[in-house]
Amino acid sequence: MADASFEQARKGFEKFLAGAQATAGTIEERGATVRAGAKDITAKAMTYAEKNVQASLDYAQSLLHAKDLGHVMRLHGEYVTSQMRSLAEQASEMGQIVGRAAMDAAKRKT
Repeated sequence: MADASFEQARKGFEKFLAGAQATAGTIEERGATVRAGAKDITAKAMTYAEKNVQASLDYAQSLLHAKDLGHVMRLHGEYVTSQMRSLAEQASEMGQIVGRAAMDAAKRKT
């Protein structure tokens, strides 16, 4: 009877270890997926930041060469319009990237 109890306890412990190892593997896979998604998001954010800073510098330089207030106002209008369009595109792309990363993380979960 003691041998049977010991054997049952050993099998239970082995099942516990197998479950813990499977869970650790799943967590590791999900972590890798999340890290990959975060890396994509970070890279895209850096690209956007560089583009936006460059656009601001170009705008500032064009203001230095403006001939009068009318020219300044036109340049400003063009800059604002361009930046709004660019920010809308960036927000859309970032939303797609985040959505893809979330879907990838969810796929690994199941």
